[in-house]
Amino acid sequence: MDYAKESLKKHAEWRGKLDMVPKMAVASKQDLSLAYTPGVAEPCLEIQRHPEKSWDLTGRWNTVAVVTDGTAVLGLGDIGPEAGMPVMEGKCVLTVALLAGSFGGVNLEDIAAPRCFEIERKLKSRCDIPVFHDDQHGTAVVVLAALLNALKITGKKLDQIRVVTSGAGAAGVAIIKLLIAVGLTNVIMCDRKGAIYAGRSDLNPEKAEMAAISNKERAQGALAEVIKGADVFIGISAPKMITKDMVSSMAKDPIIFPMANPTPEIMPDEAFAAGAAVVGTGRSDFANQINNVLAFPGIFRGALDARARDINDAMKIAASYALAGLINEKELRADYIIPEAFDPRIKDTVAKAVGEAARKTGVAGLPV
Repeated sequence: MDYAKESLKKHAEWRGKLDMVPKMAVASKQDLSLAYTPGVAEPCLEIQRHPEKSWDLTGRWNTVAVVTDGTAVLGLGDIGPEAGMPVMEGKCVLTVALLAGSFGGVNLEDIAAPRCFEIERKLKSRCDIPVFHDDQHGTAVVVLAALLNALKITGKKLDQIRVVTSGAGAAGVAIIKLLIAVGLTNVIMCDRKGAIYAGRSDLNPEKAEMAAISNKERAQGALAEVIKGADVFIGISAPKMITKDMVSSMAKDPIIFPMANPTPEIMPDEAFAAGAAVVGTGRSDFANQINNVLAFPGIFRGALDARARDINDAMKIAASYALAGLINEKELRADYIIPEAFDPRIKDTVAKAVGEAARKTGVAGLPV
């Protein structure tokens, strides 16, 4: 199937992916008096008296705002909020399909770095509900889950491997921070100019922060140089950033996660031909789709059911282990390291793990 041609045709047919359907009938004056004035005044006053009742008397419990400025849409870059709307509608469709009775909060989407970091920080400081930049943290959760299982296949340990990344934007920063939080010690991040290291003069504050906690040997050079001998490549950058020769230069049985969309840093068949042991991309038409849709529905479900004030690292790590644990040792193989997007177990399994972590770390507003 020509996905581009067929998708354009379908979008013209759909004219938007979402409908708004009221939960109640408004077919008489009595119906209107209950849903609106004068009856609606009482639930308003009840919420004024007891603000927490907003979770019971409004759609807050089941609503999330998906917010974008269109500056970092998929692999398309800064195309603007109007052009980003098909992606936002798609995200909302996935939310509805996978959650079926789910959550509320703020989900930031497709906002470019470094602006996304500041937006998230300011919102988190001002809001008493979870604010979650999906491109950062949702991606990081799924990468960690996939890597945990990929390492089982290669027999390597997280604290003994060397990871090299291409891309030091929102997703790249969040991925490495989460991997370091669970034990990764040896990682080199690369941007367009090559390796990021402490003392490089052109780093923005976020990259300088990452330089301080990565690349301890201050390796310098282009991606093609620093990838030599690495055990894992994680790509969150642009198409065709690595070659078969670069994969061949890595350590034995390398793990390759080229996740640029729609075209990855290297195609899976090329990576396997060059010696890769496991390959995962961001695309749904290849095995091992590493996509944040696996994470954010269950994370929000667990966080909002627990009325968590924040989504912290412990909750994200719990989500990763829950995702990885859905594939048992007998099922695990090179083309099945992460559950598929429509696996019905994902939402409840991740939600439960996240809710328990919220309680244990003291950010839950309700018992879990």
